[in-house]
Amino acid sequence: MNFRPRLRNGFFLCFFLVLLTCLLPAQQAPPAAGESSSRHHPKLLKQPAAPAFDPGSISDGVYANPYFGFTYKLPFGWVDRSNAMQDDSPEAAKDPAKSVLLLAVFEQPPEAPREAINSGVVVAAESVSAYPGLKTAADYFGILAQLTTDKGFKQANDPAEVAVGGKTLIRGDFSKETGKATVHQTALVLLVKSYVVSFTVIGASEDEVNSLLENLSFAAKKPARPAPGR
Repeated sequence: MNFRPRLRNGFFLCFFLVLLTCLLPAQQAPPAAGESSSRHHPKLLKQPAAPAFDPGSISDGVYANPYFGFTYKLPFGWVDRSNAMQDDSPEAAKDPAKSVLLLAVFEQPPEAPREAINSGVVVAAESVSAYPGLKTAADYFGILAQLTTDKGFKQANDPAEVAVGGKTLIRGDFSKETGKATVHQTALVLLVKSYVVSFTVIGASEDEVNSLLENLSFAAKKPARPAPGR
């Protein structure tokens, strides 16, 4: 099936904002006196209307999302920019459940100058209804691969199934040369409750990306209690 959905969803705005933020050069000049610093800061979008489901929260260094049934342990010292990077577009306001940024965390503040790659983890949920004809998580990689390669990334492999805590997700890997460094990006995709849930990880090496992915886990169902007297 040649699946080519429309490029119009809020997540991709957040997705490429994350990508560009991670690649900002260290020599970026600070704003002049009296100049607004909004264009140098990832908080380009205001807080949108509340989604139709529980977007999850961070407690004791762990992001938990009961609605989709997963947790992500934040690396020590990383910064959370989830609220600052929410989508405030007119389309998101009309249907806040269509595309929701659940988590955006970074090794360093994205607005800070730097020379090295700023590793990050982004989790988003998009309504399947936004992609007419989408049947599987693998279908979603049609648009994901297109947009990523359009930004100069090379696709390292074909999307493949991976098991994480009893869940089967689709994984795809990409990389891009940026001067002396190579950006590695991996995406995991899961279809659940009529949503596409995507986990995007950016790092300076394959080992770092894989290490960051190990912090993702899915809640196992608790065994049913035996009936009294059994």
